[in-house]
Amino acid sequence: MGNSLGGRKKKTAKIMNLDGTAFRLKPPVSAGELLLKHPGQSVLDAAEVKTYGVRARPLAAGDPLLPGRLYFLVHLPRVPVENNPRRAFSGNLRVSAKDRLESLVLSRRAVSDLALHHGPAAAAAVAEASPTGGMRLRVRLPKADVARLVEESRDSGEAARKIMELAASIGSPPAPSTPVSARMEKRTRFMQMPAEIIA
Repeated sequence: MGNSLGGRKKKTAKIMNLDGTAFRLKPPVSAGELLLKHPGQSVLDAAEVKTYGVRARPLAAGDPLLPGRLYFLVHLPRVPVENNPRRAFSGNLRVSAKDRLESLVLSRRAVSDLALHHGPAAAAAVAEASPTGGMRLRVRLPKADVARLVEESRDSGEAARKIMELAASIGSPPAPSTPVSARMEKRTRFMQMPAEIIA
């Protein structure tokens, strides 16, 4: 009557490690049973990684691993939950499962590194009105710089002047390297046509 193509249904769930090695498990098996053999790891569904990227959530211990599906077995760092706005990404859409998995782990690691380590202290200034009628200025500067300036100065007046110069240089934006011209002349894209065209 006609040709018929039949595909056999896959009967195993494929689990891929970060290094690209993969193994298969026969259902019924849950994510918790897999995690008993691999402590400290998390199981991610490949469809969720493809859809949600970094925001993909690991499977719970009771979730079954379905046959014919691909899962990733990764070590995810613990990241505190923050309400940061989403960053849009439109890059290479056709990437392999291994590349997606590596980018997922690297981006999570980068986020945890940013959350755990703080940069050097920046200068901060707060102005307050003092009870005597004057103005009081509180400045936060790196301790090492202030100590170096105090040691290099001859007296307290010179130290105060150097500290104020340091605070002004950190707090103010850098001066432009080229002088700013007074006004730029506007140029039109097309030449003005005369009122009459002489042929």
